[in-house]
Amino acid sequence: METVTAFPSRRPTLPRTIQALLALALCAFALAAGYRATCISVTLEIDGHSRQLLTHQDSVAALLSTLGVFTRPEDAIFPRPSTALKPGTIIRIDRAHPVHVSVDGQSLTLLTHAESVDEVLQEARVTLGPCDHLLVEGDLGNRAPQGVSARVIIHRAVPIAVQEGDERASFHTTASTVGEALRRAGYELFLADRVQPQLGTRVSPGMAIHLKRSKPVTIRVDGRTLRTRTHREDPYDVLADLGIVLNGQDYASVTADLDVHGGDLASSAPPPGIAVGTETTIEVVRVTERFLIVQEPIPYESVWRPDPDLEIDNQRLLQEGSPGVRERRIRVRYENSEEVSRTVENVYVAVPPTTNIRGYGTKIIIRTVDTPSGPRDYWRTIRMLATSYSASTAGVSPSNPHYGRTATGMTMRHGIVAVDPRVINLGSEVYVPEYGVGLAGDTGGAIKGRRIDLGYDDDNLRLWYRGIDVYLLTPVPPASRIDYTLP
Repeated sequence: METVTAFPSRRPTLPRTIQALLALALCAFALAAGYRATCISVTLEIDGHSRQLLTHQDSVAALLSTLGVFTRPEDAIFPRPSTALKPGTIIRIDRAHPVHVSVDGQSLTLLTHAESVDEVLQEARVTLGPCDHLLVEGDLGNRAPQGVSARVIIHRAVPIAVQEGDERASFHTTASTVGEALRRAGYELFLADRVQPQLGTRVSPGMAIHLKRSKPVTIRVDGRTLRTRTHREDPYDVLADLGIVLNGQDYASVTADLDVHGGDLASSAPPPGIAVGTETTIEVVRVTERFLIVQEPIPYESVWRPDPDLEIDNQRLLQEGSPGVRERRIRVRYENSEEVSRTVENVYVAVPPTTNIRGYGTKIIIRTVDTPSGPRDYWRTIRMLATSYSASTAGVSPSNPHYGRTATGMTMRHGIVAVDPRVINLGSEVYVPEYGVGLAGDTGGAIKGRRIDLGYDDDNLRLWYRGIDVYLLTPVPPASRIDYTLP
């Protein structure tokens, strides 16, 4: 037999580092397989959601701690947290959900597993009365982690009484205001009904509500007919409630029914206290007035006032005059747009007249005039109509004892002049150009105002009839003898 010697074939060898890593991996895999082979399988169910878990923990509490599952004392855990884990154990957690309860003005929050209102109220130790009102907001059985908290609101019913006339009714209500309580109790209210306390008043236990019913009334005003209701007894109060204003002399005419007064009653101006009956009619009579104004002018007065700063015989206007206005007011009365009377109300000065004031000069200035006998001082110049006369032309008979005599008793001659004493004082001297200096020593029936009659002798008479400036020579007479406003 032939012997064959076999030599092992030479294979390539791996680096030692890689061989070490492979050895470690095989070792880790073996360890993991061994760890997995020693785990137990359990089921964790939270609020109906479950999952399978492999764990080495020995109790429910240890597993939940490892998983970071937070629980509250109100949450239900089955089995108990101290229970040892076995393969196939089912752990169930039912979380308590929050429910807010509001009652008697207080609020509290429950963490509960209750799924009905009765259970919630039982846990909250709240008793529901037969007339209390219950309101539930949200889902009491909602256990979703992000679910909205449910709310239970209880409105307690309180006892109240309604007094209407002689009748009294008692009942419970959960309404917050008097008006809402009456509405829920079936009371139909009219706007004019009187309710005490007021409709907006908050209801309180044992409250007594007094209800006074209104009565129907018909209003005729401004061409309209209104039908409404009222609890008032005074017709004017009825109108005020409706916002109907009586202006000025407006008044109400009232027709009442048999039920209240035992017969029809009509009054053009009803006194307070007339009761409003079932068929009462109130007619508003509108009274308006119009005034007619008749105007007439009032003439203004003109007065003179001395002006010491103005030279004599000069004038100036100090105040312009204007006529006034006098008015006559006539009152025209209308009732419901129909005229019923006219009356003269009064006569008065609407615009008073303004007095026309003119100033006359009282200031005396001494000046000098040249005369044939030399310069003479004078204090006034008057423009006058100059005439002339002599003894024979004076109109006095030669046989008359007064022939040739002046009014002052002097003998008639050249140099005597006749003047109006209201203009030139008798006894004073004047200078008349082309005549000379004259003495005011005579008067005459025709010598009035601004006229001067120049005296002559019969044998040298010169006839004058023309205007000329007459100079009143000094001395200046007393102010009481000076006419500052010559005619």
